[in-house]
Amino acid sequence: MQKIAVYGGTFNPIHNGHIHVAKQFARLLGVEHVLLIPTMVPPHKEAPDLAPADDRLAMCRLAEPQTLFQVSDLELRREGPSYTADTLKELKQLYPNSELYLLMGEDMFLTVQNWWHPEVLYALSTLCAAPRSASGTKNLMEHAKLLERSGARSYIADIEYLPVSSTMVRSAVKHGQRISELVPSPVERYIYEHHLYLE
Repeated sequence: MQKIAVYGGTFNPIHNGHIHVAKQFARLLGVEHVLLIPTMVPPHKEAPDLAPADDRLAMCRLAEPQTLFQVSDLELRREGPSYTADTLKELKQLYPNSELYLLMGEDMFLTVQNWWHPEVLYALSTLCAAPRSASGTKNLMEHAKLLERSGARSYIADIEYLPVSSTMVRSAVKHGQRISELVPSPVERYIYEHHLYLE
């Protein structure tokens, strides 16, 4: 059975923190590729300064190592909010003989029971989370036990957290600061060439 790691988000822009987490999960789970899925309208959070969908998709395609990532516009082609439950249903139809691993950060994992039709997520994927705080692993393990009572399968990985965020990248660009240590070089060039995040 094919293993597919699914990593969704606004990727506004994709940065080295995203890439670090994806690479570590790929190694731990034994998957050859991580499917990056930029979201059109995130239903669970505010998305200020959201770059156009085509730009966010292009930056995901430029992320390195390109041998690891496959990029899907599945959610960008869907109208309205991007619900992960709908995305997993579509992926199961596209890859019927696959085992799906849904990658997410600490904050997402701790609220996943409040997402749209969480029971679909539990049935179709293994929820994979990594900490973003000092006490993160402990919190994630405790929450995984809670989710298991509802039928969820979880995989908690104590991956070192890189203190990089999309907000940090956008702020640096706006204030004329360097971002070469925050994003891959091709993404940095794309941001400057297309004049993103200047306002």
